[in-house]
Amino acid sequence: MKPEDCIFYILVKASQAGNKVWKEALTGFGITAVQGMVLNFLHAEDHITSKELGRKTMLDSATLTGILDRLEAVDLIRRTPHPEDRRAVIIDLTDSGQMLVKEIYQKVEAVNEIFLKSLDSEEEQTLRKLLTKVRSYSDKALAEVKALTGN
Repeated sequence: MKPEDCIFYILVKASQAGNKVWKEALTGFGITAVQGMVLNFLHAEDHITSKELGRKTMLDSATLTGILDRLEAVDLIRRTPHPEDRRAVIIDLTDSGQMLVKEIYQKVEAVNEIFLKSLDSEEEQTLRKLLTKVRSYSDKALAEVKALTGN
């Protein structure tokens, strides 16, 4: 197999291309690409626990904590203790966070459209479906690879 035909090469390069476009879309907002993604998830569902936000964004606890620290420092989110579980924290967008995320969300739709412009609607649906399927199998694939390598 040629290196450029390796699925991992193709996935990495596609991810790099998407990240480059996403970073450009967020230019001027004063946030990183990952912070923008977290804010988009909060736009979809605000007032959730950090654990739930981590599950939705697929970010580990340490990474998410650092992102939330930075978003809180610039008054885009607020963390409050969970009223029923003292170990949990509720994440909410602040007023300025809500205003910013509305601006970002308008760009998200346009940037998604631009990035996928080379695909017709059927190809776009197929791409989304296949990438979701591959992602959902990744934990099982990792376990199989570990068994294969003896790790």
